[in-house]
Amino acid sequence: MRTVFGVLGNPIEHSMSPAMHNAAFRELGMECVYHAFRVDTGSLEDAILGAEALGFGGLNITVPLKQEALNIVDADPLASSIGAVNTIDLNNGIHGYNTDGIGAQRALADAGVDIDGQRVLIVGAGGAARAIGFQFHDQGAEVMIVNRTEQRAVELASAIGVRGFGMERLEELIGQADVLINATSAGMYPKTSDSIARREQMHPDLTVFDIVYNPMNTQLLIEAEAAGAIGINGVMMLVYQGAEAFRIWTGVEPPINVMKNAVMEALRS
Repeated sequence: MRTVFGVLGNPIEHSMSPAMHNAAFRELGMECVYHAFRVDTGSLEDAILGAEALGFGGLNITVPLKQEALNIVDADPLASSIGAVNTIDLNNGIHGYNTDGIGAQRALADAGVDIDGQRVLIVGAGGAARAIGFQFHDQGAEVMIVNRTEQRAVELASAIGVRGFGMERLEELIGQADVLINATSAGMYPKTSDSIARREQMHPDLTVFDIVYNPMNTQLLIEAEAAGAIGINGVMMLVYQGAEAFRIWTGVEPPINVMKNAVMEALRS
């Protein structure tokens, strides 16, 4: 009998996690399968408890459920500090973790970006922004948070111990930043024309990291290229956060190249 894993979120149709994890399970000959499930916030607790009752091995949690999941699981100290959960282990209880921050850090490292000492501007104040903000601040970056609702940016920044601003400061802060991170859903399929910033707001010494991976070449990255900036898409963050979740669930080292190739193939299809 196969062990079932899955990702919960809404919208969920765009998720590449099933292709990625199922490829890893096949590569390793594991009797496991991974599915995507559309779940709204009001049904999240029922979904998690139902998955545990049905013997699921684990879950990923995506937008807009990451912060709500914290109230349902037994969270580890990092996820508790971040205030958001993206991975749930259902072996012997309901244990919550957050692998987004390490996924983002490893994705930037792959691109040759060491965040220690870098001025990092994060746009967004949701679950992904929280994870990246805590992780990067801990690793020595000078973090700034900008959000459409300024109060949310200020609250998140205060929790991390950094500065938070409203969107009216965006252009000024991009000018000061070494790294700009889109931690919102802006530009995600199907709203692919959306972008948090325009080319004239950027500078050539900027690294622009968009956590959106579908499409791979978002409007933000198109704007970054036109400005002469370095652009990094969200594919490797997806892969690395998924690889860490895989380790948590199974205790097995994941085949990262297989997972990456599965995501790239699915995105091209």
